[in-house]
Amino acid sequence: MKHLLALALAAALAPLAQADEAAIRQTLAERYPKLQINSVTPSPVPGIFEVWGNGNLVYTDAKADYLFAGPLVNTKSRLNLSQKRIEELRAVKFDDLPLDKAIRIVRGQGERQLAVFSDPDCPFCKRLEQELAKVDNLTVHLFLYPIPALHPKATEIARNIWCAADRAKSWMDYMLENKAPAEVAACDTPIQDIADLAGRLGVEGTPALIFSTGRRVDGLIPAEQLEAMLKSGG
Repeated sequence: MKHLLALALAAALAPLAQADEAAIRQTLAERYPKLQINSVTPSPVPGIFEVWGNGNLVYTDAKADYLFAGPLVNTKSRLNLSQKRIEELRAVKFDDLPLDKAIRIVRGQGERQLAVFSDPDCPFCKRLEQELAKVDNLTVHLFLYPIPALHPKATEIARNIWCAADRAKSWMDYMLENKAPAEVAACDTPIQDIADLAGRLGVEGTPALIFSTGRRVDGLIPAEQLEAMLKSGG
């Protein structure tokens, strides 16, 4: 009986929650036209909603009169609910990634999988390659993601790397030994497609790593931490 009552209550409240979410979207769109709202959902706190947009998680009341940022912490478990939720919202379905548009770099047997968005002229990306070189039994799917606003020559370098006879070698030569890729004849590249993909995923900087579990981590990760994350599934 209690189970049936709970289901009935949830069914009765669902339209109200949906109405609140729609009203919140409309109000925030009017007051913050530049805010790209990806989702509005009830938070674990009654009467408070989470708003996910522009790569950020914030909270609001049912009328969207107030906005406030986390972290939202469960005082019993001391779990950072905001961080956990952000990881869920940023998760990527690994199998949906267009791996045919990535440079495939295999170390050892290559049984473990990792996707990386990287800019050839990003200093942190070069440091990441040094860390990745220490990790064995790994296949890296490298998405060329030059950011011209930060590195004006990166797009040309990325094009030459993609158009090289051995893309993986050309990439590693440049990132680890600073050997510029040779000028080659123009070819079709996926660079714009990858930039569009990064936009849809909310990847704004490099490096950005996506584990086979779908977990996404932005920034440089030391080899020891990377190894531990790969062992635990990301």
